Amino acid sequence: MKLSGAEIVIETLIEQNVKTIFGYPGGTVIDIYDQLYKKSDRINHVLAAHEQGAAHAADGYARATGELGVVLATSGPGATNLVTGIATAYLDSVPMLAITGNVGTSMIGKDSFQEIDITGVTLPITKHNFIVTDVADLADTIREAIRIAKSDRPGPVLVDIPKDVQNNKAEFSYKAPVAKSEPVPASDDAVNKACEMIADSARPYIYFGGGATRASAGALISELADKIDAVMGCSLMGLSEIPTKLDRFLGMQGMHGHYASSKAMAKADLIISVGVRFSDRATGNTAKFATGARKIHVDVDAAELSKNIPADLEVACDISDFLRKLIDKVDYKRNPNWMDKVAKLREQEMEYEPDNHLPREAIKAIADIVDDDTEIATDVGQHQMWTAQYYDFKKKRTWISSGGLGTMGFGMGAAIGASFGAGKKTVLVTGDGSFGMNLNELATAVTYNVPLTIVLLNNGVLGMVRQWQHIFYNDTFSNTTLSRKTDFVKFAESFGATAFKAESIEEFKDVFAKAYAVEGPALVDLRIDKDELVLPMLKPGGSFDKLILTREEAEG
Repeated sequence: MKLSGAEIVIETLIEQNVKTIFGYPGGTVIDIYDQLYKKSDRINHVLAAHEQGAAHAADGYARATGELGVVLATSGPGATNLVTGIATAYLDSVPMLAITGNVGTSMIGKDSFQEIDITGVTLPITKHNFIVTDVADLADTIREAIRIAKSDRPGPVLVDIPKDVQNNKAEFSYKAPVAKSEPVPASDDAVNKACEMIADSARPYIYFGGGATRASAGALISELADKIDAVMGCSLMGLSEIPTKLDRFLGMQGMHGHYASSKAMAKADLIISVGVRFSDRATGNTAKFATGARKIHVDVDAAELSKNIPADLEVACDISDFLRKLIDKVDYKRNPNWMDKVAKLREQEMEYEPDNHLPREAIKAIADIVDDDTEIATDVGQHQMWTAQYYDFKKKRTWISSGGLGTMGFGMGAAIGASFGAGKKTVLVTGDGSFGMNLNELATAVTYNVPLTIVLLNNGVLGMVRQWQHIFYNDTFSNTTLSRKTDFVKFAESFGATAFKAESIEEFKDVFAKAYAVEGPALVDLRIDKDELVLPMLKPGGSFDKLILTREEAEG
């Protein structure tokens, strides 16, 4: 049957089992939106307040579900407003399809109204992108874009569709949903070598990240740790893949990671890294990073192997396949001296816990009150690190946060998308600096009555930058004191949300429980001290033998 390009776009998405699109209409996508209206009984569209919010929502949807997130925007400023969201998904390997309209093919290159070369703009931040100039190619291009976005190491793909291509007609026939390309299996040689390295090890440490989450490899990692008597730590992106309170799990490692996790990694003689890329926030000074350890690096993307930290064994393969084969083949062993050392590190960690730390107590209170499968989203800053440090994750894919790009303003859109994807309550932990960047998406949450509880850790400053200014710049607080007069309770109420204020942990526990019980969006404005610090802290370029552990050390 012959369909217009706009019809083909929507029918192909429906064919590929896309249930929800996030977006914002404009001149060059009117035809696509016309088809969305006509087919609204078969596919859902969520109208964001801004294209960046829509992109973050598609991202949050994908993180919560493990499925493709889809965002739609018009040409020119609509397309460029997607860029930060696309880059956020790219740095965290999130499967996303971005569809943009463009001016007609005859007008391209003539500086037409709202014309932009969005494929050129996004080339460095997408796995691939396409501009479709023939309607006959449209359906297969979208299918291929979806396959690429979901395959191997996932990521965003953009398809740009000129207006005349949306209007022209072509034959269309339905096809089966595309299958993602499967990564290569682990070789026997790699597994055998890993077994030898484990047998020679007395202090094994398993380090996992976002790749393990995408492979849903947490149970296998835990099983391996039990068999070889290893401890586990994760990157920021690995949180929630295994339960926080699992015996062998030491928590997040890195610049603001748990003391025991970072120290154990530094003292290990073997690091088995799974789906991580050893970013600068994880390693500090690479020349001094875990110098006493041999390293096995397993990742689906060969480009990550030894990119930042040289590996003794590089394995580019299906992560889960490698772990299954390794568990079957490796010998059972115990490392009692290592376990004793780790127990002492855990005891030392407890000694460094600050007293009367309101952010910590608030995060722990949230975990105590919410359902175990509640999605926890954050923006970026001190509140993000406190949540990563103190929240008790019990279920997979309940951590929604920007890691690689560190995008302030990510949280509102992502929390909305996560709630749509998971179909359940979401909690957003944010700061007044981050919240101010995309607070317009509260309108979206209210319009759709999203079950979203926002916890605003309000200190009146840009807390993380201020912390750096305090420690490294002699208290030169340049432009990090916000001095804003915003009453966030009144603001939220003016948008149609329910809102509360709290200034103590007792007040917070009371009003958060009330906010969480609200059917739709609710906000809790929790006032915290502007001088609260995120500790431990690794000085940029430092080594883990010189962690900043206390306020006294930070101020010294």
